[in-house]
Amino acid sequence: MRISFLGGVGTVTGSKYLVDTEDFRILVDCGLFQGFKNLRLRNRAPLPVDPASIDAVILTHAHIDHSGYLPLLVRNGFHGPVLSTPGTRELCGVLLPDSGFLQEKEAMFANRHGFSKHRPAVPLYTRKDAELALERFQPIEFDRDHRLGDALTVRFSPAGHILGAALVRITDGDTSLLFSGDLGRPNSPTMVAPATVHGADYLVIESTYGDRRHEPQDTEELLAEIVQKTASRGGTVLIPAFAVGRTQTILHHLARLKQARQIPDVPVYLDSPMAINASELYCRYVGEHRLTPEECRAACNVATYVRTAEESKALDHGNMPIILIAASGMATGGRVVHHLKRFAPDRRSTILFVGFQAGGTRGAAMVAGAESVKIHGAYVPVRAEVRNLHMLSAHADVDEIMGWLGGFGHPPKMTFVTHGEHSASDALRHRIEEQLGWECEVPGYRDQADLN
Repeated sequence: MRISFLGGVGTVTGSKYLVDTEDFRILVDCGLFQGFKNLRLRNRAPLPVDPASIDAVILTHAHIDHSGYLPLLVRNGFHGPVLSTPGTRELCGVLLPDSGFLQEKEAMFANRHGFSKHRPAVPLYTRKDAELALERFQPIEFDRDHRLGDALTVRFSPAGHILGAALVRITDGDTSLLFSGDLGRPNSPTMVAPATVHGADYLVIESTYGDRRHEPQDTEELLAEIVQKTASRGGTVLIPAFAVGRTQTILHHLARLKQARQIPDVPVYLDSPMAINASELYCRYVGEHRLTPEECRAACNVATYVRTAEESKALDHGNMPIILIAASGMATGGRVVHHLKRFAPDRRSTILFVGFQAGGTRGAAMVAGAESVKIHGAYVPVRAEVRNLHMLSAHADVDEIMGWLGGFGHPPKMTFVTHGEHSASDALRHRIEEQLGWECEVPGYRDQADLN
């Protein structure tokens, strides 16, 4: 068995891990690169392997940095099955067509306004490409062995990150390889804790927060404070949120705060058709998360759903305080970018990020204190208050990762630390080596390792 690292190393995006055996080739995750331009250019470069040579794709979960390259993989010749949990399949049914649609719309917008360096600007893939990719899915339930080829077995266990997120174990009878995917938090208010794992021969572990801890402050107390202060100024709280996972958590907290009358009764708008559909899915998958049916319904009902472009544009012309949630979570695209043009220059408003911001994204620049950000070819001043509630992240922090690793009864032969920026991955490597005594490696892009 051999593993090749084709993404998700040195960055938290573009996750792709190629696993080769004597007679089978698997791609674990198939994500888009985001952030810095040199990373985004990889999306348009040929994949280092022929897509037609890949026998199967396995997805840990639905987020675009883990699934968003799939339509392009299929268009370029991949014709095998895509294995995922049922929840991941349902969410990809929302996320992937929306991703294709947004890319088409952004290319049209760039061509209409002439700010793209490409003539003409073309989408990476289309909604139709995404719909064709969805035909390849074969959902597999949690905690069931699935045969793949003549000698391989695949098993999904709950990862607790978002709906459907899974730890992925691949075995060939002699060697076991475990992927953490994005590891959830043990005490998340919405998601179940990651399943305990007692051992694997080789481990690929994420390190998004490998060099930091989440703040211990009370989430709802801080959220209430921000809403109160912003509303008192007459401003808008604009929340760039990941459509799946983070949005549902925010809606849950806002519903609780409104019910307890801890925030003003300002209107809440959810301006993301993708997030709207994902929120409804959470109500259908009670049992994969901690929310009761009543809490799910309250979270869905706390916001007014904004579905059309016309309704979205109208939100930028109001004068009353509102809470506006829109994708994407790092402000890399989608409707939130248009809202930033309106609210970032407004000193009364607050731009509230709710999780990790990858290097090279608008979100990272704003959190770092940028005085302006480039949107649609022009620089927009940032005068609004900018906050980031890291504790709302759906990723385990370094102590929570170490706690999960503590469930192993014996160390893997090698632990590969991935899905983190360089400093985070190396910090986690060092801590695992020092605290657990395990052998660790931080692979680079296109590195390979033989698993004996």
